[in-house]
Amino acid sequence: MTDFAAPSSAAGSASHPVPDRHGQNLFSTDTELHRLLALYLPADLLRHMQPHFERLGALSGGPLDELAHTADRNPPTLTLRTRTGIDRQRVNKHPAYVEMERLALSEFGLAAMSHRDETLGWQGKMPPLVKYVLTYLFVQAEFGLCCPVSMTDSLTRTLKKFGTPELVAKYLPRLTSLDFDELAQGAMFMTEQAAGSDIAATATLAHREADGSWRLRGDKWFCSNPDADFAMVLARADDGLAGMKGVSLFLLPRVLDDGSANAYRIIRLKDKLGTRSMASGEIRLEGAVAFLVGEGGRGFVQMADMVNNSRLSNGVRAAGLMRRAVAEAEFIASERRAFGRTLDQMPLMQRQLDKLRVPAEQARTMVCQTALALARSDAGEPDAYALLRILTPLVKFRACRDARKVTGDAMEVRGGCGYIEEWSDPRLVRDAHLGSIWEGTSNIVALDVIRAVKREGSLPVLRAHCKALLDDAALAPAFAQALRGALARAAALAETAAREGGDVLARQAASALYHCTSAIAMAWEAARGGSGPRLRWSQLVLLHRVLPRDPLSPDAMPADWNAAASRNAAALA
Repeated sequence: MTDFAAPSSAAGSASHPVPDRHGQNLFSTDTELHRLLALYLPADLLRHMQPHFERLGALSGGPLDELAHTADRNPPTLTLRTRTGIDRQRVNKHPAYVEMERLALSEFGLAAMSHRDETLGWQGKMPPLVKYVLTYLFVQAEFGLCCPVSMTDSLTRTLKKFGTPELVAKYLPRLTSLDFDELAQGAMFMTEQAAGSDIAATATLAHREADGSWRLRGDKWFCSNPDADFAMVLARADDGLAGMKGVSLFLLPRVLDDGSANAYRIIRLKDKLGTRSMASGEIRLEGAVAFLVGEGGRGFVQMADMVNNSRLSNGVRAAGLMRRAVAEAEFIASERRAFGRTLDQMPLMQRQLDKLRVPAEQARTMVCQTALALARSDAGEPDAYALLRILTPLVKFRACRDARKVTGDAMEVRGGCGYIEEWSDPRLVRDAHLGSIWEGTSNIVALDVIRAVKREGSLPVLRAHCKALLDDAALAPAFAQALRGALARAAALAETAAREGGDVLARQAASALYHCTSAIAMAWEAARGGSGPRLRWSQLVLLHRVLPRDPLSPDAMPADWNAAASRNAAALA
């Protein structure tokens, strides 16, 4: 086992004109994250996890970042035959990527954590937020691997929820193992050339043999982690119904019980814009053995649980990318000198940094809120599922879109060096574009927000949740009233979007709900955690992303938004 120790301080300093943050601990330097964890995690669990957060923060700021850079420059390749001519497919991964797999899957247990009774020395179930905080730190160095980590976690969840007891007993041990030589990885083979988001157009066929086993035939167009040990696959029973009701969910093992390879091939690997470290490919199923998961004809309903879990992970990863980009920009601005001052002493740069911070902080607040809703939903609390059902597509939709702009604008702060592949900025920009495409494009996910309003009754639950946060925050009356009024208008817009012919408003409504919810939650965090900057960021969300404003007038924060009327006013001063 390799033990990494990051340098104790960043290499950059004011004495050198090109600041380099490499070597900083990404957890210990993130004081806002410390405040949030004190609010969202039980004190005993936070104390237990503190050294693990510190260690992963040190790795992500140094050695893990180096591994990620190496893996990005050395993408996987596909070998179809051995040198002796035997047909044996192999995805060849660079040793740097394999070492990152060991760290993520074995040492920190990111994929298995939610399905074990003990991880990282903690006895009992780990709440989802711990997994997402670790992922948030990990992804600041390496994005690509976090896709297989998420799919393995989500596949395991779906198998436990819908698989037969026999299927679960047979395959769960490898999916929850932390032994790197034994553990299994998961994938999701859903997309086809003509069936991307339109699952009803699925053409892959499942044939039931006389002995009751299933065989799959067809092409899957976009399969990340294509050499995974197991994949969840959507296919249509060849004697079943047309449309969505004929689609079922299957578990596809890569290797059969007798040790032989299952009957499917990786046709080629994709040449992607980003996530270059991780293989994505095209799969041809040629009579592959598979196992029905759950009820036949309800494949999409069952796969939706896996997709929603992956969508939340997408939001976590987008939040992590933004945090890395913002922290790099802040470091550069504090170290880089021009015209006799550091950049962060210049008013225009201060404004630009705030424009980066606000969406990054919105995203991690929404991640924390959604992680708590997931824990409550899994515990069976009333209304928790309805809340989770709307928060998940909200964070996936908006945070992933914001990450594209934040990473690009943060690159500009570094200047010319930011455009050079030796630095992290190009990788962050390339990877950030994935989130708005995989697991549902922006249109699809915005429509899913509206579907939650229509089918799950999520809007009243979201409003009640936000009201409880506002009541507990005891903000300045004028600011609290502005937040309440904005949320009421956003909810009205969402109700209009949910009516017949209202789909055209889905994105507008989803953005409005996201901004209002995040502003309210950030204000609550600021009041309860004593963070003045967080209260100001909440106010900037409302001022710049929700309320009408004159683009030809100077910005002005309403004076009564900061009236000392809160029981927390002294702490926030």
